[in-house]
Amino acid sequence: MHPHNTPTIALTGATGFLGSHLMAALLEKGYHVIALGRSTDDATLSQRIANILKWFGKEVPTGRLDTIEINFSQEALGLDRPKYKELCQASDQMIHCASDTSFSERRRQQVFDSNVHSLNHILKFAADARLQFFHYISTAYACGMNGTACKEQLPNTTDFVNVYEESKAQAEKNIATFCEENAIPHTIIRPTIVYGDSRTGRSLKFNALYYPIRSLMAIRDIYLNDIKNNGGKKSQMHGIKMDEDGYLFLPLKIVLPKSGGLNLIPIDYFVNAALQIIQNPGTGEIYHISNKTPVKLDEIVNYNEPFMKVKGVEIVYDDSPENYDRNPAEELFDRYIKAYLPYMHDNRVFDRTNTDRATSDLQPAAFNHDIFVRCMNYAVKMEWGEKLKRLGI
Repeated sequence: MHPHNTPTIALTGATGFLGSHLMAALLEKGYHVIALGRSTDDATLSQRIANILKWFGKEVPTGRLDTIEINFSQEALGLDRPKYKELCQASDQMIHCASDTSFSERRRQQVFDSNVHSLNHILKFAADARLQFFHYISTAYACGMNGTACKEQLPNTTDFVNVYEESKAQAEKNIATFCEENAIPHTIIRPTIVYGDSRTGRSLKFNALYYPIRSLMAIRDIYLNDIKNNGGKKSQMHGIKMDEDGYLFLPLKIVLPKSGGLNLIPIDYFVNAALQIIQNPGTGEIYHISNKTPVKLDEIVNYNEPFMKVKGVEIVYDDSPENYDRNPAEELFDRYIKAYLPYMHDNRVFDRTNTDRATSDLQPAAFNHDIFVRCMNYAVKMEWGEKLKRLGI
């Protein structure tokens, strides 16, 4: 550990998407970071962090980065008392970024164990360390489905799209109550859907925005393989064929109950906005790091057509999807994107009063065709994350 000659931030989730980018940015700004997490079967926490920093093009900084393997589910974070006391004394602030992002109802217990129940020991640490600030990285969707106007305040609904939203909402309430009772200054930072770097396309994770594109690409490749190696017998049965321009005609209707949009923000904007909030926080305030202009799915379909060389994909708005007979490609796509479908026609509008004040009205880059292509090219280059896994990330 190190004396308090520089601000020291204890960070959870440093091996995840948001947390890794926050870690790299904090180190770049001169903070001392204590990365709290676990090893895996393949690598220690220190090795995992070193691999991630290498991806960022950085060396492990001497004297400004510590890694401590902990267990959120255990008292004193699984540390012996001297080590725990040392951690408490060294930490000025904490950013709690680690979470289970599964949407699956089958994993309800695991999601709540990770996102809610483990908070007891983390918050106890915040009190024992007498932190100057506790920052919680939540999600804008913790506001739930109670209308379209989402205020920068604690959730007041029990209606959520999935267990992930529900768990984050409960976590926010628990954090606010505990911090107020124990006089711990705190913030809740709520990003919307985060994708890769808008300038370079680089990303460490390929879910959310990426998953429907990856799913469509997998379906495309099934039929391209059929045309190439089987004379297109299966494809012809469903009107799927190559046209004279070299595009695959793939009749695939994406049926949505209403018009809406994806509220997308790039990771570079998230980091810049979060750092400004952390550097000038308001006690007890909630911040929506969001996009004032959501992207219509129609736009993404248009961007994807020349990128993937596929025609025939179209958006249909109908609140009775059962009225449509689904071809095999559509049935497969429906299964792939079921968990993400509610976000494709979302009409929630996120108040940004606190965020605009704290970030001097900093706004994300407008999502466009060029950004889409940069992000998807990088995703394909990284084999949708498989190459990063082989690099130990």
